[in-house]
Amino acid sequence: MATQSSIYDFTVKDARGNDVNLGDYKGKLLLIVNVASQCGLTNSNYTQLNQVYDKYKGKGLEILAFPCNQFGSQEPGSNEEILEFACTRFKAEFPIFDKVNVNGDNAAPLYKFLKSSKGGIFGNSIKWNFSKFLVDKEGKVVERYAPTTSPLSIEKDIEKLLGA
Repeated sequence: MATQSSIYDFTVKDARGNDVNLGDYKGKLLLIVNVASQCGLTNSNYTQLNQVYDKYKGKGLEILAFPCNQFGSQEPGSNEEILEFACTRFKAEFPIFDKVNVNGDNAAPLYKFLKSSKGGIFGNSIKWNFSKFLVDKEGKVVERYAPTTSPLSIEKDIEKLLGA
C-alpha cells in the first residue's frame, strides 16, 4: 500500500456510502472533526461549527465531520440517524461522512495520517469526541485542537490561513 503524503491522497466514504476523493478539496482550508450525537460537547460544537461554516464557507473553508462511536458509545446510530440528527436538529450544512474509528488498529487511514502529522499532548491518540484538525490549502495538517477547544476560538487561525 502506498504511503499517503497529503490529505488529498485519501478517498473516504460519505454518510450515504459514496466515495469522496479528498483531492476534490484542493485549495480549500479544511477543519476535520470527529463528531458524536450524544456527547456533552455536542450542542456547543455543532452550534459553533455551523456559525464558523456560515461565516467562512464562501471564503474557502470546508468542515468535514466524521462520526465516531469510540468514546463512551456516544454515536450509536446509523449513518441515516446521524445525518437526520445533524441536519435536522443543528441544520448542519457541512459534509458528514461515514462513521469511522479514529484510534486503534481499525482506525481510518485518514485519521492515522492526521494523528501522525500532528500528535497531541498525550501522544497520537484522539482523546475524545470533537478533536479538530486544521488543514491548510496545500493539504498540510497545521494545527490540532483539543475536544474542549471551541470552534469559535480558532477563528483567528482560520482567518490567518484564509488570508482574511
